[in-house]
Amino acid sequence: MKEKVLITGASGFLGFHLIEAALANNLDVYAAVRIGSNIDHLKNLPITFAYPDFTNLFKLRNEIIAGQYDYIIHAAGLTKGKNEEEYNMVNAQYSLTLGKAAQTSQASIKKFIFISSLAAVGPIDKYANSINELTPENPVTSYGKSKLLAEGMLQQLTLPLIILRPTAVYGPRDKDIFIMFKAIKRGIEIYLGKQNQQLSFIYVKDVANLAISALFSNRKGVYNIADGNNYTRYDLAIYLKQYLNQKTIKFHLSKNVVEITAFILEYSMRMFNKTSVLNREKLNELLASNWACDIKKAKNELGFVPKYDLDKGLKESVDWYRQNKWL
Repeated sequence: MKEKVLITGASGFLGFHLIEAALANNLDVYAAVRIGSNIDHLKNLPITFAYPDFTNLFKLRNEIIAGQYDYIIHAAGLTKGKNEEEYNMVNAQYSLTLGKAAQTSQASIKKFIFISSLAAVGPIDKYANSINELTPENPVTSYGKSKLLAEGMLQQLTLPLIILRPTAVYGPRDKDIFIMFKAIKRGIEIYLGKQNQQLSFIYVKDVANLAISALFSNRKGVYNIADGNNYTRYDLAIYLKQYLNQKTIKFHLSKNVVEITAFILEYSMRMFNKTSVLNREKLNELLASNWACDIKKAKNELGFVPKYDLDKGLKESVDWYRQNKWL
């Protein structure tokens, strides 16, 4: 009999790849989605849909008891919120409710994986250093703060808990970093500010495969996740231009121009009760000098060996976007 895994956020970018990795590992997948979510891309997969209510501990505990899940991967979360309260409710309070439901249910949960973010730590200033698990947390956005809050809440529970903190995740079906793909395709290469930056990336399949393999680990704890390489601010565009066979015009926007633009976009979108992709708070992450990530702990304790560097991952991503007519 197959073991069961409940994957939250299943309709999202990472959720799709988690499902694929779980199926490849012969797990019985229960895909937790919101009612009304677009699940067209999941309908042909051999999975069962679940519709948990993260606002109700009683209902959520009954859902887990009825499902008799062996594992839970909590990947659901809010990446674009209107305010700090909304981030904290969805990313922290809902995570706590799920954790409490798992802890108090009659089901024997063998592993609870929480997909956090390197944003929970925040960038560092010292250019020669890398972020590791001992780096003091100093998140610079409400998103990062809510993820850190969720981590703390879950760590107070009695759970077989592993927390994964992936850095910037990219790959097929992503819509955020994909903005850069579209800009390069149009011959435009835009940078915010002129400062040097040290960045890290992780291909979505490496995140998904690690999350699934971690289900069977006897470890608990927090792990930073990246592909193990450090990149300059220009490397992403260098590879994209090569694979898209595209020349570009490069623009460096001054910090003042970027801040004014972010303010205008933020205010304009607020009038329509929407959230801008670029806002003043997000600039704290986008303009940070150092997002380099040390993954020694994940390698040593979880056996994490990334299969993709930025070069290989972007090539596969471009191929997928072309085949599916996104580019």
